[in-house]
Amino acid sequence: MGQHGEHRALVKTGALFIALAVGGAAVDAAECRLALLLAMDVSSSVDAAEDALQRNGIVAALISPEVEAAFFASDLPVALAVYEWSGRYNQEVLLDWTVIDSRAKLVGAAEALAASKRSHNDFPTAMGYALGYGAGMLERGPACLAKTLDLAGDGQNNEGFSPAQAYAEFPFDGVTVNGLVVNGADYEAETGLIAFYKGQVIRGPGAFVEIANGFEDYERAMRRKLERELTPPVMGLLRAGTDPKGL
Repeated sequence: MGQHGEHRALVKTGALFIALAVGGAAVDAAECRLALLLAMDVSSSVDAAEDALQRNGIVAALISPEVEAAFFASDLPVALAVYEWSGRYNQEVLLDWTVIDSRAKLVGAAEALAASKRSHNDFPTAMGYALGYGAGMLERGPACLAKTLDLAGDGQNNEGFSPAQAYAEFPFDGVTVNGLVVNGADYEAETGLIAFYKGQVIRGPGAFVEIANGFEDYERAMRRKLERELTPPVMGLLRAGTDPKGL
């Protein structure tokens, strides 16, 4: 079997595993404007202190005034789900699909994430599998007007198939994939990791990369990214005064 055949077999095997792992029946259709799925990196490059910073950062960002206002900037609610990922077969749902139609639902989602425990800490960075798993979750999620998957991480793919192969084999039609890069260099520096996310990870109209200058900056970056994603397009365009892609 040639190299391309081996890669295709790997993707097919991964797709079967992911389909079984995601499982479950589809959530009943709900009137929502956005299905937002957050994917958090718990690979071996993320130590315990860094994991606490990103976990607490997501929680703090979700209940910040700016993000809360963006959640409720429209009459149509947002559906939210969160999972963590690392190796090929190491994905864990932290928050299953929840329609955020009240402040109590938003606070409850944040509390569930605050109480979550890291599932794995010694596996590599299998981005293709992480993306495939996310595609499966979006498929069984609420029928919203738009779908966005956020892949956060501090390293490039180093196990399994590539993001490009995931996009070729899994259902990503109509899905925007944004990235949150945890960068060890200066905030504005164009490192290899940032270039990798821009060139190989983000996908779809208006997709963008948000940069955290280390895990200490995770909360700020997550808050900024969520506010940008959740603000209805017309409102966001008027406030920013720029191209809606923002690239």
